[in-house]
Amino acid sequence: MNFAAFFSYVFLTALTPGPNNIMSMTNASKYGFKKSFPFNMGVLYGFLIVMSCCATFSKALYGFIPSVKPVMLCIGAAYILWLAWTIWRDKPHDGKKGLSLTNTVTSGMILQFVNVKVILYGITAMSSFVLPYYQNLPIIAVFVLILAVIGFAGTCCWAMFGAAFESFFNNYGKILNVIMALLLVYCAATMILDIWK
Repeated sequence: MNFAAFFSYVFLTALTPGPNNIMSMTNASKYGFKKSFPFNMGVLYGFLIVMSCCATFSKALYGFIPSVKPVMLCIGAAYILWLAWTIWRDKPHDGKKGLSLTNTVTSGMILQFVNVKVILYGITAMSSFVLPYYQNLPIIAVFVLILAVIGFAGTCCWAMFGAAFESFFNNYGKILNVIMALLLVYCAATMILDIWK
């Protein structure tokens, strides 16, 4: 196994913008890092489940993906558009108000099951880097854990960025909500456009 290629792929994918990272940064900018942690834990739990499924069913899913991909993309895009709408209409928070529906463990978990980037990331990592070299279940479980922990670290990095600029985000909250919503719309649009590729 080429570990340099594997870890390059994993870190680059975990740190690039996507629904998890954008939502994590948005929540941390509104509520602070500590109060946004439930969402990040939901991402971790969902990520572990999705990566386990990808490892277990990678070969079957890889052959099945072409027929399922358009449906997955539409469902994922719809959920991400809902998140964008929720952020867009949300008012900037001062950290004292109650947390929104987008900042919960459940929201973080659900996002993983409709986040095509995460699903394809898991399938690609497992089928291209892990399964050709390892068939032993405990070793595969270690790779599942590695993928989940690095993905979680990526969302936490984006959350720290959001929390570091919390006062800036509070001062310019509405503008930044629009920008974050538009980034999520962009994510959804690229998913929809991918159907016709």
